[in-house]
Amino acid sequence: MTVPRHHFWGEHGPQKPNLLRLVVAMTLRLYNSLTRRKEEFRPIDSQNVRMYVCGPTVYDYAHIGNARAVVVFDLLYRVLRHEYGANHVKYVRNITDVEDKIIDAARANGEPIEALTERTARIFHEDMAALGNLPPDVEPRATDHIPQMIAMIEKLIASGHAYAAQGHALFRVASFKDYGKLSRRSRKEMIAGARVEVAPYKEDAGDFVLWKPSTPAQPGWDSPWGRGRPGWHIECSAMSEAHLGTHFDIHGGGVDLVFPHHENEIAQSECTHGGEPFVNFWVHNGFLSVDSAKMSKSLGNFVTAHDVLKEWPGEVVRLALLRTHYRDPLDWTRSRLEQASQDLFRFYVALNRGQHPISATPSSVPTPVREALTDDLNTPLALTRLTALIRNIHGAHERGQFETRNQLQTALASGGQLMGVLTQNAEAFLKRAQASDNVQLEQRIADRALALHEGRSADAQRIKDELSEGGVILNDHPDGTTTWRREVSVAAAMPVGTQSSAAVIERMGLRDHVNATVTNPRIDALVEKRALARKERRFADADRIRTELAEEGVILEDGPDGTTWRRA
Repeated sequence: MTVPRHHFWGEHGPQKPNLLRLVVAMTLRLYNSLTRRKEEFRPIDSQNVRMYVCGPTVYDYAHIGNARAVVVFDLLYRVLRHEYGANHVKYVRNITDVEDKIIDAARANGEPIEALTERTARIFHEDMAALGNLPPDVEPRATDHIPQMIAMIEKLIASGHAYAAQGHALFRVASFKDYGKLSRRSRKEMIAGARVEVAPYKEDAGDFVLWKPSTPAQPGWDSPWGRGRPGWHIECSAMSEAHLGTHFDIHGGGVDLVFPHHENEIAQSECTHGGEPFVNFWVHNGFLSVDSAKMSKSLGNFVTAHDVLKEWPGEVVRLALLRTHYRDPLDWTRSRLEQASQDLFRFYVALNRGQHPISATPSSVPTPVREALTDDLNTPLALTRLTALIRNIHGAHERGQFETRNQLQTALASGGQLMGVLTQNAEAFLKRAQASDNVQLEQRIADRALALHEGRSADAQRIKDELSEGGVILNDHPDGTTTWRREVSVAAAMPVGTQSSAAVIERMGLRDHVNATVTNPRIDALVEKRALARKERRFADADRIRTELAEEGVILEDGPDGTTWRRA
């Protein structure tokens, strides 16, 4: 059977919406923080698309907000590679390994700075890889670019945009008439936002440090202004120029970097090169809160990616981050993770129908998914469109349309992998999910045994009831041991971190896998309702009922004497 690439499939022929049509070229639109509007992205050189993203300052674990930025720009990198070709995109993300926070942390830990930065950089790489992020093409370190920073500062001083004072070199903000064009803040707001240091060596309170002196105990390099170290802002200007040139396509980071960091980068870089534009597109991801509160160590809600990954699979965490549009505020909660875990499970259940190999390909990404992602990385819409494939996969499988099912599965896997998810073998994923469920089940049984031992009979009964609701039957034996058995066919392979199999089944729409859930009267009623729809030629309604039952593990078989049903 040859399947047209522009339709869904129903029981009686092709049906819209169009999720599989293939378009060769697609326009990428991005919100540009500089112009405050969404614009068509036109690279300076389509054969060499260049993007720089501010990376970590390696003194501690990356928090979940840092991880969000990495995932966002990894997605943009993937989309750029998909649209322009992997060999035509260069992604640079730096590592800041000289900064006052690093000095303070090393002193507090009683360890050498090099040991601290190497350890935290290694953990950062491991954690970001666990989230499914591709490594950048180049990852420069600030300490490897000190000569370039010094050279840039010398140019700024020579042109009158900077000055030396008391071992410092400072940028003269008044010399750059466009200062503030990115953040659009007033001078008063900029001084307050930058938390400027009032110092006698400054010509103006708004001037910022390019170079600062170091004590013998601090890291330092020889310079025309004495032994010292660079200011934070000059580092990214020097590293981006070294690897992408003086004018490139995209600069990214969190919205918290707009001012002063990115504002200062623009000033330094454009003044160094006689006013030449620095970056065409400034792209920023939104803030992240935790349980509706600003993340703060003082509030006790500081969440690191490293800690989250101890409890949740990286693919779940990535999907949880992608469920909100990158520019919108994101509230980090446990329920967000649980929902992402359940969504991921549903995707893999669909991919496992037929239990055959699936090969994702760039050309098989559904066009509506590409349309969503090339429209300013609209991940909520892209995920909605991927989710729409699930029902169609189940429906095609139940109707025996295996070629159609295979193409839909390829589309689902291809679209997911463009977003950095659905990269695992579906059958292996589901087996691991089941194993994880068993581990949690044994822990629940152990909790109940402790409750019985301590005489907390109400707690013990509550646990037993919850497990029973999830299809797990406990049998207590005279010798004090407890064994268990499942009363469900799949048990929903409870995703890590969720509370009970019953809740997972209910929230995931997977009641189809619980044999006792779908009662015969209900099935019979739906079969009759479908028969009436067929009689009245409401084939879309008939298809919907059949697909809903198929998702619940109920197979309809039409024959000369009517319709019968059986469980899958």
